[in-house]
Amino acid sequence: MPANEGTRTYDAVIVGGGHNGLVAAAYLARAGRSVLVLERLGHTGGAAVSTRPFAGVEARLSRYSYLVSLLPRKIVRDLGLRFQVRGRTISSYTPTERGGRATGLLVGGGERRTRETFARLTGGEHEYAAWERFYGMTSRVAERVFPTLTEPLPGRDELRRRIDDETAWRALFEEPIGVAVEENFTDDLVRGVVLTDALIGTFADAHDPSLAQNRCFLYHVIGGGTGAWDVPVGGMGALTDALAAAARTAGAVIATGHEAVRVDTDGKTAEVTYRTADGEGVAAARHVLVNASPQELAALMGDPPPEPAEGAQLKVNMLLTRLPRLRDDSVDPREAFAGTFHIAEGYRQLAAAHAQAAAGELPAAPPSEIYCHSLTDPTILGPDLARRGYQTLTLFGLHTPARLFARDNDAVREELLKSTLAQLDAHLAEPLADCLATDADGRPCIEAKTPLDLERDLRLPGGNIFHRALSWPYAQESTGRWGVETGHPGVLLCGAGAVRGGGVSGVPGHNAAMAVLES
Repeated sequence: MPANEGTRTYDAVIVGGGHNGLVAAAYLARAGRSVLVLERLGHTGGAAVSTRPFAGVEARLSRYSYLVSLLPRKIVRDLGLRFQVRGRTISSYTPTERGGRATGLLVGGGERRTRETFARLTGGEHEYAAWERFYGMTSRVAERVFPTLTEPLPGRDELRRRIDDETAWRALFEEPIGVAVEENFTDDLVRGVVLTDALIGTFADAHDPSLAQNRCFLYHVIGGGTGAWDVPVGGMGALTDALAAAARTAGAVIATGHEAVRVDTDGKTAEVTYRTADGEGVAAARHVLVNASPQELAALMGDPPPEPAEGAQLKVNMLLTRLPRLRDDSVDPREAFAGTFHIAEGYRQLAAAHAQAAAGELPAAPPSEIYCHSLTDPTILGPDLARRGYQTLTLFGLHTPARLFARDNDAVREELLKSTLAQLDAHLAEPLADCLATDADGRPCIEAKTPLDLERDLRLPGGNIFHRALSWPYAQESTGRWGVETGHPGVLLCGAGAVRGGGVSGVPGHNAAMAVLES
């Protein structure tokens, strides 16, 4: 296809300056390719950004995505990124009431302490032994599966041989995860803690026959080959800032405020039409990498749209003057909130919340989980806030599909936020509202984002944080060699909707770059 008059030609044009697009840009530019990144917004980063959401308050929060597990250290090393993560000594704390007494399950702080808290909650050794067996199994799967994410897609049978554990294969890849949870654990609270990893951003029941919950669970336990979820030092924006710097240093051109509106291709070369505040322009390239959703890809290409996607989460950011005291006084709040603080996430509670949401109602007891970034990484706070003991809280709510907000997004958001915080308050010795900081205008430092807010702000289809249902990490019909190929030669999908996409991983960006370099 001949380039239009005045059109500049690149080896690759990347549509979207989120973290995956920046990974691809850095790899290709370092390989000597000419690269143009077109980003619609006035900044790079997509959902992986740090912002100051509260007026006049020096706190940079990871506004959307917030923890790191799936980012391979290989990408950090290959691109020479100045980016660090810190581990958390506490994995999780789940408050509950047993026999009229406030108690809870603390996982972390050493093997002895975890064993003791299991025994205190469940009355014996069985659940802890089951926990060790079950997560020993997932750890072995993680060691075998995670390295394959940055390799050409293995076949299903090849991945099964690599895992070399038929019990694990059946539990994770063939039967609903609820079967394994119920076979291995008897305590309702322990069952719920295990199941939560299958439901992050995924609206499904433990026994959903689609196995969407299994795919979500798998991606949450394989990260880094260990399943550990780490805190990004400086917030999530530190990663995308480092990626943008690496891409620019290698020679990539990053154009913000440039919205791609159409891609035309004859199978050999392509032209990307983009829009700016000053009008339209065209860039030509041999390869176009789309760091956006499958829906956006279809719109750019003029193809029929894929099936609609739907998100199912509530994201809440908060700044506190201090951490609240707990009803369970055996646990220090600095430990309870350092890991994942589970709220209303017992096994039966999760099932009830899903059933209510599926029936079109807000869950009566909305399940959610919280963590405090600033306990592990206080650099996101200004010196004065850190000195005064301020802390951040990030809450992620489950089982709140986009359809529930369609009638009145603002009103439903407020209703859901109120009931979600009420579930937290039930386990606190003081109301959370008493601990909230205020901004320069005297307003409480709390903001909530529904799936519809994410669709509006970030163009996530239906507010789905994975762009669509997560895929199995093996080759299927029409997935291509790297899982990024499309029906158009030279046009690749390098966003979260690619095979092995989802989460802050950089994997689709890496794999799209590898596909280009191989060609």
